[in-house]
Amino acid sequence: MAKSHYQFKKRQKELAKKKKKEEKRQRKLGNKAVETDKAEKDLIPSRTD
Repeated sequence: MAKSHYQFKKRQKELAKKKKKEEKRQRKLGNKAVETDKAEKDLIPSRTD
């Protein structure tokens, strides 16, 4: 019977989790930046003279 590469599979799974978590973090940072920009625009009154 062939040996399974448990550590290799485990490492690949951990790397995939880490990558997914990092992508999610980047997405959240992007969303937060967009919300901050919108909030700043709402707070700063636009002057049309």
